[in-house]
Amino acid sequence: MLEPLVLIPGMMCDARAFAPQVNALSREVSVQVASVAQSDSIRDMAAQVLSQAPARFALAGHSMGGIVAMEVARRAPERVSRLALLSTSPLTDTPAQAAWREPQIVRAQAGRLAEALQETMNENVLAPGTNVAEILQLVHDMAQDFGAACFVRQSRALQRRPDAQRSLQKLKVPTMVLCGAHDKLTPPKRHENMAELIPGAELVILPNAGHMPMLECPEEVTLGLKAWMKMPLELR
Repeated sequence: MLEPLVLIPGMMCDARAFAPQVNALSREVSVQVASVAQSDSIRDMAAQVLSQAPARFALAGHSMGGIVAMEVARRAPERVSRLALLSTSPLTDTPAQAAWREPQIVRAQAGRLAEALQETMNENVLAPGTNVAEILQLVHDMAQDFGAACFVRQSRALQRRPDAQRSLQKLKVPTMVLCGAHDKLTPPKRHENMAELIPGAELVILPNAGHMPMLECPEEVTLGLKAWMKMPLELR
């Protein structure tokens, strides 16, 4: 029997970001979407996920959710049976990246959340396609529902996040690293490096996706997650 699956959405996203996968996978496995909206650090987010999760579970995280997933696996390796990291990064913010977030934080605090969102999530981070406008609208709708205070909390959490590279080298569970070939926020090269750090990791690069592969290529992501869920628990 497959383990329960916990999904962690990315920054300013909720279960709608994983809607195609939840709809497909919930027929075969218990699926839970974690909420970390009230936390202001990656460590606190990880603690919140662990407080909500089953005793042992498969874990998949997207973008900021992937960063949280790495911290969950580091903190409670005995509870995580397998790990999927989607469109994410194990690296800390560089000084330039941290500085890049500051004007967005100021705009959000000044009541201009839509402008801050446009800088962080726009058509440049998605693959060219007919559903780009629809996906961006959904992402912005989710973010507006969370509001400016959440945007500030999560931006600060990303600025101060820990480096996860050493903990990835210690992973002993089946791990899939997945990204879109058009992702400019967390590029494929970063995922290639991440997969090299993880013993036995499976690397998947989707040619027709950018930073939101769950919505851009939902069938391919679902197939990838299904295959990952069936990988043997014993690493060879």
